[in-house]
Amino acid sequence: MQPALREIKKELGHLNQTQLAEICLRLAKYKKENKELLSYLLYNADDPLAYVDEIKSSLEPDFKDLPRGYYASTKTLRKILRTLNRHAKYTANKEAELELLIWFCKNFLAYADVRTSHKPLQNLFNRQIEKILKIIPKLHEDLQFDYQQEVDKLIQEARLSMRGFSLAK
Repeated sequence: MQPALREIKKELGHLNQTQLAEICLRLAKYKKENKELLSYLLYNADDPLAYVDEIKSSLEPDFKDLPRGYYASTKTLRKILRTLNRHAKYTANKEAELELLIWFCKNFLAYADVRTSHKPLQNLFNRQIEKILKIIPKLHEDLQFDYQQEVDKLIQEARLSMRGFSLAK
């Protein structure tokens, strides 16, 4: 039986700095996500939006090399989205998550075959727009207005260029 998180936190409070460092390194050694999270916390936690820019630049080539076939492009887009969501989770910052999702949708419209009637590809985009619309109300009022305008432009562009785009708005 696993101890509760509260008990683990209490036990970690009793350890010295060297023991904590050893535990952190051991955790990072066994799982890629732990290592990514630890490196985010150590090097990028002070500026999550700069971290978002790093993620964008690292994923940009994946969009540019997107396969033409709708099945292969859907798989690649899902992979990009998994990576993007994992890094957004590390930041625990709604604004950073929103930045990444809007960037994903813009690149989706720019690089994916938006004329296809392939439902999984269409649904992938639609779900991200819905996710964005759920995050916006959780932000500060000034940010809500700015992001809402950006998302409205994105939705308008999707309606004009994307086959099968339907969003109840």
